[in-house]
Amino acid sequence: MADRSKAKSKAGAWTRKEGQNPEGGLNEKGRASLRAQGQDIKRPQPEGGKRKDSYCARSAGQMKKFPKAAKDSDSRLRKARRKWKC
Repeated sequence: MADRSKAKSKAGAWTRKEGQNPEGGLNEKGRASLRAQGQDIKRPQPEGGKRKDSYCARSAGQMKKFPKAAKDSDSRLRKARRKWKC
């Protein structure tokens, strides 16, 4: 049992509640844990631009792939799309 708790603590903060923003997306701790793994992650860009267009297009595909999350207004997907103003 102790091995499982150690495995969970090694997971990046972005996979746990402490790295997720309650209003959608990741908080700074979650982004920092992804950067530590070599990912180039930036804050949401709700004011517009190429990153916003790209994110909104990709997340629209997720809305089709995960209809249960698309219907739930409190899902992580819907919260993130609201944060990006999609």
